[in-house]
Amino acid sequence: MRFLAPRLIPLGVTLVIVQVALFPQLRLFGVVPDVGLVAAVAVAYRHGPEVGAWFGFAVGFGYDVFLNTPMGLSALAYALCAYLVGSIERGLLRRGRWLPSFLGLLAGIVGGGCFLLVGALAGAEELATTEAIAIQAKVALYGAVVAPFAFAVVNLVLRDDRPAWTLRD
Repeated sequence: MRFLAPRLIPLGVTLVIVQVALFPQLRLFGVVPDVGLVAAVAVAYRHGPEVGAWFGFAVGFGYDVFLNTPMGLSALAYALCAYLVGSIERGLLRRGRWLPSFLGLLAGIVGGGCFLLVGALAGAEELATTEAIAIQAKVALYGAVVAPFAFAVVNLVLRDDRPAWTLRD
């Protein structure tokens, strides 16, 4: 994990900035994709559930600063979703051309469901409506569209260029 921190921190900061500044301009069907969540799942897929959960928590918390929802809600949803998908990957999933899109959709459903459920339990009544569920379904579909690009960026940033004899993490 030590060799990942210098790469994950700038990636996380960039994702939060892109999520807040760029993607609101790229709305599709009135929604914005949750690129931080998809990237957290990509990190979990590549480096395991623990690293993905920590990364998801950090990116989600950075995004929470800009949202009008209970603080830490995105952080919790991102961390739980990344951990779950990272755990599933270890035992079940195989590589395939459609895997990033499938994982993006799965992340949108699980992470969005967690966001809505915990938010409603925390008292955010606007998250306990059928309209919020419909919006989250659209966000999940948009996440499936951007997932191949998010996975490619994560793979590019986290590729390991060190000689094999130095790999001990």
